[in-house]
Amino acid sequence: MTVQVTTNKKAAEKSGKVLPVKTSKQFRTSKQALEYLFTRTDYEKQSRLRYNVTTFNLERMEKLLSSLANPHKKLACAHIAGTKGKGSTATMLARMLQANSYSVGLYTSPHVVSLNERIEINGNLITDSELTSLINRIYAPVEKMAKTDQPTFFEIFTAMAFMHFVDQEVDIAVIETGLGGRLDSTNVIEPAVVGITNISMDHMNLLGKTLDSIAKEKAGIIKKGIPVITVPQEPLAMKEIKKQANALKAPLLVTGKDIDFSYRFESSREHGPHTRICLTTPTSKFEHLRVPLPGEHQAMNCGLAIAMLDALKVGGYKIDDAKAVEGLKEIQMPGRMEIVHKDPRVLIDGAHNASSIRALVQAIGQHVPYDSMVVIFGCGQDKDVRGMLEQLQYGADKVIFTRSNSPKAVYPQELADMYTEICGKMCQTAFSLKEALRVAQSAIGKEDLICITGSFYLVGQARTMYMPQTV
Repeated sequence: MTVQVTTNKKAAEKSGKVLPVKTSKQFRTSKQALEYLFTRTDYEKQSRLRYNVTTFNLERMEKLLSSLANPHKKLACAHIAGTKGKGSTATMLARMLQANSYSVGLYTSPHVVSLNERIEINGNLITDSELTSLINRIYAPVEKMAKTDQPTFFEIFTAMAFMHFVDQEVDIAVIETGLGGRLDSTNVIEPAVVGITNISMDHMNLLGKTLDSIAKEKAGIIKKGIPVITVPQEPLAMKEIKKQANALKAPLLVTGKDIDFSYRFESSREHGPHTRICLTTPTSKFEHLRVPLPGEHQAMNCGLAIAMLDALKVGGYKIDDAKAVEGLKEIQMPGRMEIVHKDPRVLIDGAHNASSIRALVQAIGQHVPYDSMVVIFGCGQDKDVRGMLEQLQYGADKVIFTRSNSPKAVYPQELADMYTEICGKMCQTAFSLKEALRVAQSAIGKEDLICITGSFYLVGQARTMYMPQTV
């Protein structure tokens, strides 16, 4: 057994390092460590959950972090909330900062295949051995708290991300919220800039059944006096964002309104179908920049990422716009408009609300030529199921409903019954993804497309099936 001992607390705090923690247990393998981690309460997998200060408790999170010498207070951060596009925006911002020679931590969720995807530095995922070391260090504080108020899986993992970023002395960490914003475990940081992506209906059983109630939760990450940037929103959502920003005297800028921003779709021999954006501020100028990810929605996300970068520049970060553009060029994101098989063509995308499904259908129409599209669809009970199915009818020539390995997944026949009620179209069901693919492949030709969507769980299963050696 290896024991880590706390030494010279004042010196460690002054240096900015996370203190090693005395432990009574040492996991020798990553499998043992992760098994322990997965025994913690995981709200991502619970089908019934109350959204309140007991379930989502920032005081509990702060207590855990305090026992670890408050790593979050030693980090410069950018914080991003919203319904869709958070991960894409965070990744684009991180890559532009990285291209400007900053060491950049990136914390996102959920993952597609591997838990390691959630924590990365300069594009390198955290290793299994690093995860094991962090779990060993956090074990004692978690066990001590568990006697009265047990930290959740997401709280523990978020704390581990902060610890890792401090250990590796990153210059800045780009942090994506997990759920909502106001009560999210990440909302303990004091960011240099706040970004809010598109807000739409999602997690209504937790965040509220109206757009303004959801927006109020997302806007909960706005901090006093900290610049906040958002994209054009529905009036109800924008009202809540403005209300929170005004209350905290946080400067609010909207791309396309307060920031000169535009985009257009085009196609060229070199790049094929793509979107280009222009964004100008008093300190930055990006003209006809090719968006690295497909879809007009990604143009909005890219504009937000650049506007956040500009806010950091105004705040003192040394940013070269040309280097930032270079940083965007090679971005690839697993599970977002990703072709994982070519014969037959299989595309996966983690769209998991109505707005995302609509954007996906539009993006496929613009970027992926096909004769007929078969959609394999599965989603969770906590989603706007009816809204997603309403959007699905406009793009799918054939739909096969299935069920992922998530405990929150809706049964295929329930989806089929609702879909038929909504649009009167015929559809099929399959109890597993493997069965759904077999049905789909028997019904398509060479120029057709299979699209798997509706849930990151389902997309993760598909990616593992087709690309088992990649993340």
